[in-house]
Amino acid sequence: MAASRSVDPARRQEAFEALMGQISGRFTRVEPRRRAWNLVLGLLSDLPRKNCWSIAEWAGEASPDGMQHLLGRARWNADRVRDDVREYVLEHLHDEDAVLVVDETGDVKKGTHTVGVQRQYTGTAGRIENAQVAVYLVYTGRPGHAAVDRELYIPRSWTCDPDRCRAAGLGEDTVFATKPELAARMIGRFLDAGHRVGWVAGGRGLRRQPEAAVRAGRARHRLRACRRLLSRSHHRRREVPRGYPGREGTEAGLAEAVGRTGAKGHRFYDWALIDLPNPRPGSHQLLIRRNRTTGELAYYRCWSPTPAPLTTLVRAAGSRWRVEETFQAGKGLA
Repeated sequence: MAASRSVDPARRQEAFEALMGQISGRFTRVEPRRRAWNLVLGLLSDLPRKNCWSIAEWAGEASPDGMQHLLGRARWNADRVRDDVREYVLEHLHDEDAVLVVDETGDVKKGTHTVGVQRQYTGTAGRIENAQVAVYLVYTGRPGHAAVDRELYIPRSWTCDPDRCRAAGLGEDTVFATKPELAARMIGRFLDAGHRVGWVAGGRGLRRQPEAAVRAGRARHRLRACRRLLSRSHHRRREVPRGYPGREGTEAGLAEAVGRTGAKGHRFYDWALIDLPNPRPGSHQLLIRRNRTTGELAYYRCWSPTPAPLTTLVRAAGSRWRVEETFQAGKGLA
């Protein structure tokens, strides 16, 4: 969970105990259950460097063997723990206007043994690097946001090499799946658990789900038409109205709606919304964002059962950045 460091320590401890109480049943033996408790406490501690050695020492253990056993060899169902965490998040962060965000992020690696690693593009570095890439599902609402699911992307270079997969501990049933397929798998699990959200936001590969969707993309084939539309004031070009929730004034409200605060402060954008002809049911719209400083354009293909107002689409599109924010917050803890 991307929580503020200013959270009251007593409330933080209470939330930790509630979560650990919810997942403790997934560890049938007392030793891994106790170590899981200490591992999470160690990750939340102020240790300057966090690994099995430092956390084991902090927990009073003579060696890191127990922590390493928990993460590598102990028998416990990580997917069941994932489901428990999802239910905990939905209980505490439930929001009728929540957005479900699905996107990929990467972790730069050295070597060739980390599962799924290869030279591939990762947004973390902004270029092709030797990296491990995963697709994450983040539930984001007004009370906060947190990751509720994850799928590791296993490239074809791995799935075509059964010996390599076996040596890394991957199951015999591991098959190649595209990132959109991984995204659909996670959204399906979320819906099958009985949860609902108004909007799903994601990258170019996001396929339409039963919910309304905002999908980022380049939309190269519409570039000229969109530029002409952006230059004409009589089209549906408008800014987020004054008094947008949480801020005063048009520009501040717009910055909050987008959800992007850079190192030099808020980034301000102009927006345009275009109705797209499409024979399929529902409302098909193209949301266009223009950076006021650089003029750079970004595109979001939107689908919903009925036409959605600009403010709603901007809020959904701005939620996409929660994936990287959540991932970096978690990586900072670990």
